Amino acid sequence: MILHELMNYELLRVIWWGLLGILLIGFALTDGFDMGVGALLPFVAKTDIERRVAINTVGPVWEGNQVWFILGGGAIFAAWPPLYAVSFSGFYLAMFVILAAFIVRPVAFKYRSKRDDARWRAAWDWSLCISGAVPALLFGVAVGNVIQGVPFHFTDDLHTIYEGAWYMKFIGLLDPFSILAGVVSLAMLLMHGAAWLTLKAEGEVQTRARAYGSVAALVAMGAYALAGIWLAVGIDGFRIVGDYVTNGPSNPLHFDVERSASWLTAYSDRPWIMIAPIMGFLGGGLTFLGLRAGREVSTLLFSKLSIFGVISSVGLTMFPFIMPSSSDPQSSLTVWNSSSSHLTLFVMLVATLIFMPLIMIYTAWVYKVLWGKVTEADVSENSHSVY
Repeated sequence: MILHELMNYELLRVIWWGLLGILLIGFALTDGFDMGVGALLPFVAKTDIERRVAINTVGPVWEGNQVWFILGGGAIFAAWPPLYAVSFSGFYLAMFVILAAFIVRPVAFKYRSKRDDARWRAAWDWSLCISGAVPALLFGVAVGNVIQGVPFHFTDDLHTIYEGAWYMKFIGLLDPFSILAGVVSLAMLLMHGAAWLTLKAEGEVQTRARAYGSVAALVAMGAYALAGIWLAVGIDGFRIVGDYVTNGPSNPLHFDVERSASWLTAYSDRPWIMIAPIMGFLGGGLTFLGLRAGREVSTLLFSKLSIFGVISSVGLTMFPFIMPSSSDPQSSLTVWNSSSSHLTLFVMLVATLIFMPLIMIYTAWVYKVLWGKVTEADVSENSHSVY
């Protein structure tokens, strides 16, 4: 017996669906507060020294945090090739904008304090703000589009065709529901960034972060609730009809899919998934209360709980769909019809079980070493060695 056959193909697909979610959530939990701090920078820090304090709260960790983004993209490429092809083609212009922002951000970190010039530093400060806010918004916009279905279909030889002109791959993404999803994402990461600043900064930066973070938490929870209502009454879901095989070869065209009444029927079929939105609302509410009360460690943990709940609620609601098609439902990508081969998933899982714990242990060690607040005195005394 070949070793990989010891593990069922269907189980491997579910495991990799879960791992993909973990990687995306890991990215939001770590690089999310980096983006949040950047987006808040001009508002929570008014003087140059205050802005350097805010920047240096994330300065030592932002590069490592982006590893989760790379791992997520790599997992999509290796474990879900059709999803990689469809998403990176359909969201090409949006991804270009996100990557451009991710390119500008490290340049801003490195060059911002190289010249003692107010206009120079202000320009890089706003670059950090924009390069934090834009990806946070567009990630949510992308999720909103996926929930509604993306206008693509496969030809008989599985060539991907998108509906509409090329510029619709960006402008077409900005429909009202997707913008609302973007607001949820942006507000959630602003809340997360504020919780991080509450933990790592002090003085006026910390005070302003609590104020802005409190507003962001209320906006995030309100927008999340509105999106749920909209999802219930205004957006059709998808479902697989007839008999289908969960451990067969990957081919989207072998499945029959139709638009159904609502995505939220998943909660009557699998009531246990209600825990995800409950965590989202509970974490957001406790983050708001923690920010108002001046708590630090618990506030950041509650913020992470909220992000975990909100993101996981999307995946659990849509399961087994990972990229439905609005123009041709039969072309929709699911956990069962768009994965890599049985052997590929098994080999990748073995590699993941070896290297993922090492990454997490190293990350935990880095945060332990860097534990503590960043103060104005720290920045002033080490002016030439910090951001």
